[in-house]
Amino acid sequence: MVEAAIELKGVHLSLGRGAARVHILKGIDLTIERSDAVGLVGPSGSGKSTLLMTMAGLERADSGSIVIDGQSLDAMNEDQLARFRGSRIGIVFQSFHLIPTMTALENVAAPLELAGDSEAFPKARRELAAVGLAERASHYPAQLSGGEQQRVALARALAPSPSILIADEPTGNLDSSTGGEIVDLIFRLRAERGATLVLVTHDAGLAARCDRTIQLRSGHIERDTRRSSLASAAQ
Repeated sequence: MVEAAIELKGVHLSLGRGAARVHILKGIDLTIERSDAVGLVGPSGSGKSTLLMTMAGLERADSGSIVIDGQSLDAMNEDQLARFRGSRIGIVFQSFHLIPTMTALENVAAPLELAGDSEAFPKARRELAAVGLAERASHYPAQLSGGEQQRVALARALAPSPSILIADEPTGNLDSSTGGEIVDLIFRLRAERGATLVLVTHDAGLAARCDRTIQLRSGHIERDTRRSSLASAAQ
């Protein structure tokens, strides 16, 4: 039996206050196996990014249970969640979220330093080399192209050797050629390290590269398809 990396049962989540409160996730049941690559797709407002952030503990569910990498997030306080994310979950955002006053090397080393890793900078240099930016380590985000900034963000996400990598529209701010390079890099590094990958995308081609595609609509899982099933249906 394959061990689960992510398990959600009966997850409901609403955002906003008072009359503006909106029910985003509506009874989500989802299990993702270790080392799978899963694409979350669906129209805007369907709950894709909210589901991703819930998996990372960046949004708190109103009800239901969330178990990530064998650990229940439900009873963790914010400090415990932060430590858990720092060691188990790598996150890549559409907008990079690099610290502008830090060099590429410092950005990648930051989460390792926060975790008290004495090898933070040697590890950060290795990760920058892995994404092809060894020669750009001393550059600041404003001195880097969008593709280079996303490479730094990917290196930062992978530096703590997380078992789970999540990406929210990782190519959304990039041109198609640069986006394709980033996608190739994400899938190659994910495979090399055996990490579970969950990504949100509007790109059908990117979703098709995943082992499994989950279609959301109005806060519900509308369709859940493994790539082998898609291939069989096409034959």
